[in-house]
Amino acid sequence: MLGVGFSLCILEFLIYYGIVQMNYPSSKKYPIRGVDISHYQGDIDWEILSEQGIDFAYIKATEGSSHEDSQFQKNWSEASDTNLRIGAYHFFSFETSGLTQAENFISKVYTVDNMLPPAVDVEPYGQFVELASDNTTVIEDLRLWLQTIEKHYGMKPIIYTTQAYYDTIQSHFGEYDIWIRSVYTAPSKKISWKIWQYSNRMRLDGYYGDERYIDMNAFAGTKEEFEAYGKRGK
Repeated sequence: MLGVGFSLCILEFLIYYGIVQMNYPSSKKYPIRGVDISHYQGDIDWEILSEQGIDFAYIKATEGSSHEDSQFQKNWSEASDTNLRIGAYHFFSFETSGLTQAENFISKVYTVDNMLPPAVDVEPYGQFVELASDNTTVIEDLRLWLQTIEKHYGMKPIIYTTQAYYDTIQSHFGEYDIWIRSVYTAPSKKISWKIWQYSNRMRLDGYYGDERYIDMNAFAGTKEEFEAYGKRGK
């Protein structure tokens, strides 16, 4: 008989390599699915990727005040020629001005038809894991990013964050939609989310980078609600 420790090792192996998926959101309840990608997925054949049961893709555009994802322009151009709705996201730096970060994003992300709201990835790192919730400078810089982006694109951005940081985001930015990361369990019932990143270990066809996996997401709404989401006046 296999020991408990050995069985857990096997389970961890299966989860790590994407053979076992921890989350299985109901396709009836959440029929709209999408991916989020960056340069880690390498060259992408968007025609192949777009035909695998997904409706949208968020594409990494920028990080901090000067960095642009090396694959962004190619991905943004080619993905816009598919039937997917696409959106761009920015990885927020806790160390530089919210205004210069917004300017970086705006300088790289041009609008496309049926574009999804811009997203900002807010995940405390390093010393900010402990300081982020009390750091008024970080909060004000994030607010400045959000306000500048909304003014430029005419759409209220969505905030991507973790369950651990949700309370901080909610207490300061409750008027913004939440894209929640929760890849091992369903999100806490206290969290009102618009998009749920439910897996970081999915395998699809059509990308050829060093990263074999792709993140999967569910939208909290119907097809009709998704089609209206983010459009001016909606």
